[in-house]
Amino acid sequence: VQLQASGGGLVQAGGSLRLSCAASGNIFKINVMTWYRQAPGKQRELVAAITSGDSRNYADSVKGRFTISRDNAKNTVYLQMNSLKPEDAGVYYCYAVVVSSTGGYHYWGQGTQVTVSS
Repeated sequence: VQLQASGGGLVQAGGSLRLSCAASGNIFKINVMTWYRQAPGKQRELVAAITSGDSRNYADSVKGRFTISRDNAKNTVYLQMNSLKPEDAGVYYCYAVVVSSTGGYHYWGQGTQVTVSS
């Protein structure tokens, strides 16, 4: 299974970006899809998560500004980021718990860079 993240880039503060993460490979079901981010010198932190039942969870710092969604038919998770702030900058990673024909495993995507200019 591979996770391919895309959509990062440079945006001015107050702007928007939409990240995508597509899973491919031996997939029977994806239980949880999650976005994490890591800023330079900081630990990786959870940004948002969505379950197969469409239950969503957000970090307090992004509530009301970010929206996570998923397209189960495409095995893809999205992160719509609005009203971006400089402190939102970092590398965004997708993470998924995948059930395949051989069992359940977790995977990380390669990361996509988000830069927010003030």
